[in-house]
Amino acid sequence: MKTLRDVKCGETAVVAKLQGEGALKRRIMDMGITKDVEIFVRKMAPLGDPIEITVRGYELSIRKSEAENILVK
Repeated sequence: MKTLRDVKCGETAVVAKLQGEGALKRRIMDMGITKDVEIFVRKMAPLGDPIEITVRGYELSIRKSEAENILVK
């Protein structure tokens, strides 16, 4: 399945599932990234890390390692 890391700049994806466990999963959920939420990838840093996304109406920057734990449709 595709992860948020695989989504290209300018594309929108819907969260299918969150991987990981414990503090990592809780941190992602606390940022507002939950199942069936739309995420728009706004920008990527020149080397690809971090990724700037729009979720629930606000901008957020996440690392590639965090984006790998977010499965998208």
